[in-house]
Order: sequence, then structure tokens, then C-alpha cells
Amino acid sequence: MAVKTGEGTRLEERWRDILAVHARTMCEIDRALHPHGLGASDFEVLDLLAAETLAEGDHCRVQNLVGRVHLSQSALSRLIGRLEKEGLVQRTVCAEDRRGVWVNLTRKGRELHAEVLPLQRSVLGRMLTESTD
Repeated sequence: MAVKTGEGTRLEERWRDILAVHARTMCEIDRALHPHGLGASDFEVLDLLAAETLAEGDHCRVQNLVGRVHLSQSALSRLIGRLEKEGLVQRTVCAEDRRGVWVNLTRKGRELHAEVLPLQRSVLGRMLTESTD
């Protein structure tokens, strides 16, 4: 399917607008969460884990997070390692599949997530509303 020149230019401009909104929003989330020792990607992993592991002690396979965050598998592993050192998550090897790794939020991780969630959501509301005006 060929894209006409004018249509292609509009698609390119729209794509660049999406990328610009994403970049500005990630920077704003980084600024809002920095005083709490988190960046936007750190929060995203905590937020996904909070959604996937509703009760304390629940866990999620790291592989289930790959593709849901905008990080390579190795970058995600490093990020989870940092969160683990900070006591926010805990990793364990999957007994059924020794290649698999489980991760869960610690109590400290759940408390920090709950504390910063309103900050992140406020930034999203502000940035995404501005981008559609």
C-alpha cells in the first residue's frame, strides 16, 4: 500500500507529535518523582506490579513485564535489580522453570507506589490534557 506524499507528511508530523508528547510527559514524571528517588520507568514497573500483584505476596513473571514497558529485557532486568537493592521489589527464581524469574512488590514498594501514584497521575492528566487542546 503506497502512501501519498501529502498523507505521508501528515503521518510523519502526527508521529513526531506523539513522540514529543511522550518525551515531555516522561520528563515531567521524572521531575515529579525525583524527590522520592524514582524515575518514570521505575514508577512504570512499580505501577504494573501493583496492578498485577494485588495482594501482598502475589508475584509476576518478569517476562510478563517485557513488552509492557519501553525497555529492553536487559534494561528491565537492571531496573528491577536497582529496585530490589532499594527494597522495593523482591525477585525469586521460578521453581517450575529455572530460567523464569518472579518479582513482587515489597511492603516498602507498595507504600512508595501509593505515595507517588497521585503525583504521576496528576502529571499525566496535565500533560495529556494539554496535548489534546
